[in-house]
Amino acid sequence: MEKDSKYIRWFKDIRIEDVPLVGGKNASLGEMYREIGREGVRIPDGFAITAGAYWHVVKSAGILDGLKSVMAGVDKADVGGLALRGKKARDLFLGAGLPDDLWAEIMGAYDGLCEEYGADTDVAVRSSATAEDLPTASFAGQQETYLNIRGSNSLKEACIKCFASLFTDRAISYRIDNKFDHFKVALSIGVMKMVRSDIATSGVTFTLDTETGFRDVVFITASYGLGENIVQGAVNPDEYYVFKPTFRGGCRAIIRKNLGQKKVKMVYGLGGSKVLTRNVETPEEDRRRFCLTDEEVLSLASYAVKIEDHYSKKAGEARPMDIEWAKDGLSGELFIVQARPETVQSRKAMDVLETYRLEKKGKVIVRGKRVGEKIAGGKARIISGAAHLHLFKPGEILIANTTTPDWEPVMKTAAGIVTNRGGRTCHAAIVSRELGVPAVVGAEHATEKIPSGHEVTISCAEGDEGVVYEGLLPFHIEKLDLRGIPRPRTKIMMNLGNPEEAFALSMIPNDGVGLARMEFIINSYIKIHPMALVHPEKVADEAALREINEMTYGCGNKEEYFVEKLAEGVGTIAASFYPKPVVVRLSDFKTNEYASLAGGKYFEPAEENPMLGFRGASRYYDEKYREGFALECRALKRVREGMGLTNLVIMVPFCRRVEEGEKVLAEMAKNGLKRGENGLKVYVMCEIPNNVMRIDGFSALFDGFSIGSNDLTQLVLGVDRDSALVAHDFDERDPGVMEMVSMAIRGARRNKRHIGLCGQAPSDYPEFAEFLVKEGIDSISLNPDSVMKITLRVLEIEKEIEELRHK
Repeated sequence: MEKDSKYIRWFKDIRIEDVPLVGGKNASLGEMYREIGREGVRIPDGFAITAGAYWHVVKSAGILDGLKSVMAGVDKADVGGLALRGKKARDLFLGAGLPDDLWAEIMGAYDGLCEEYGADTDVAVRSSATAEDLPTASFAGQQETYLNIRGSNSLKEACIKCFASLFTDRAISYRIDNKFDHFKVALSIGVMKMVRSDIATSGVTFTLDTETGFRDVVFITASYGLGENIVQGAVNPDEYYVFKPTFRGGCRAIIRKNLGQKKVKMVYGLGGSKVLTRNVETPEEDRRRFCLTDEEVLSLASYAVKIEDHYSKKAGEARPMDIEWAKDGLSGELFIVQARPETVQSRKAMDVLETYRLEKKGKVIVRGKRVGEKIAGGKARIISGAAHLHLFKPGEILIANTTTPDWEPVMKTAAGIVTNRGGRTCHAAIVSRELGVPAVVGAEHATEKIPSGHEVTISCAEGDEGVVYEGLLPFHIEKLDLRGIPRPRTKIMMNLGNPEEAFALSMIPNDGVGLARMEFIINSYIKIHPMALVHPEKVADEAALREINEMTYGCGNKEEYFVEKLAEGVGTIAASFYPKPVVVRLSDFKTNEYASLAGGKYFEPAEENPMLGFRGASRYYDEKYREGFALECRALKRVREGMGLTNLVIMVPFCRRVEEGEKVLAEMAKNGLKRGENGLKVYVMCEIPNNVMRIDGFSALFDGFSIGSNDLTQLVLGVDRDSALVAHDFDERDPGVMEMVSMAIRGARRNKRHIGLCGQAPSDYPEFAEFLVKEGIDSISLNPDSVMKITLRVLEIEKEIEELRHK
């Protein structure tokens, strides 16, 4: 049967070179089935109905002239006219049916699948355009897919509808935009065994970060049920990140996870019903837990890396991939059901850095997942359904529950897009990313909170979160040509606290992170006092205890909640800059700040002057916090050993005496962080005059120093920088402060220890940066928005110093 088939090709007989014959989707499935399946990547079996079959349908029914007549003079800007022409073209196919010889071959192939999987087996019928999934045009979602198709009648109807879907409104518009001739594109159909993800999970995997283009991660989204909901944006899915360089080296670890709401799931229709699929509510218990195990996430990451490696090797260059997967609820196996080249981030020019900056903030209306890194403003326009698309005016902000491919002609004219539902791999996100339009997806109740005609500003330039502000807010765009900028001898590093910004900020030329603030992660993501997790029985406030129980729901134990969240935050930053050094400072909250965390007031003393009190190193070996410090150590050990991020350097803050440094190092070693073991470097903050005066003693204990100019200035001048009464006397450029900094640099160099500075001064005062370079400091760590400005100034200073040396 197979040898005599004119219009059928089984996956085992298809290669990626067969795109003209079977389209991009089917060619990729065949390539993976043949070549990657042997490496353990599971692909459901199936067959392709070739593009030749499409032309056979067109010619046998004599509808080519009719199609050309319908498409003559089509104008995608005329939404109503486009819809009318599309329907007429599709009706020509629906009236044509399938020629008998073609249908006989299709049924013969379907019978073969039934022999393999069982009578009336369920299949997915998926369109595959012959110009589809090319590196320069994805064609994703332009034609139709039909799921849970069983039996000959349903299969025949689905195939006819698939051929007709080459003329959906969105497909016509897409071809016009990408300059494809309507009659030089044909349609192949893939018929493959359904994976029973209706009773399990499914999702999308990218082999880069979809928002920043950061290449070193596998990004996985997952939700319950069939995968259409993720693509359509009907759910906010779970998200997972795996770091490829250390994963390839054998470290099987997830560096970051985000729990999605997953409110609905798509399942098979009711028995005997014409409804082939339907959405049902996800049980509350399932919503509150991740829908994949860690081991399943790592298996999907392994599949993704193998697929990317295979296609990169064939292409002769790096080829990031966009992959759809599904888990079979009957067998528990994971399957790949589609893979295509990623076509947005992988094509972005990386030699010009473009940064959007909001000049002031306003009242927040809604928040959600950001798509892209831009800012846009305009009048909001709520569109409740496709029938109202004609009301949308170019340049407005589109506000909707979700979007579908039929909306694309209008989406192309929007200044920004906001949806109630969806994650970063939903339709609205994919199209917005491809168009370069900022979007906020999964912004619950946006259609209720943002009235039509209301002026709003969308900001996607503030980390993972996208924000919609009231009114038109001022912003500007900074562009920097990175070509030809050399690296200065003085290391220019970055101060960073927010893990959500790390992928994007790593694109700025840098020498690593000189200060990663643990406090930001604890305050923003953990929100609970570590001792309240170790000893919840000591939290007497019922409301606080409920809050703690709610936040730690689903964790094995409360301590693990702290360790996992902290490891993910630190690990994301360390991965973003790998293999450059990332210096993470151990927690440096003051007692009043610790007390503000959930349950914190039961573990913190009240101090008259917390700035000089129970903070930094003094806490780590004290019985009042020792168990909390052990959790910090466990998290950092997980980053270095479990995630393989050995570029992590640990820094001890506010260490008053050499003897205190010894106690802290002993406590760290007791918790698995022994200096020198597995290349572990431990720095100490140089922010107390005694650190400078005893620098020889501290050098015997630590591998390096980071001058904290904020606290050092405060203690040299005796000025409380938080006091409005005396804050005017706080100035890092005071001669006494600068002399103390100079002494620290000379002392570190004398002891052959690294010394940098991570305070605010160089970011605020370029002349302070100049002073540091001339003093011979090893590194300067700056706020991200100052990095390039100070880099260019440091290059000038180093050049001046070199010229003076030669005179």
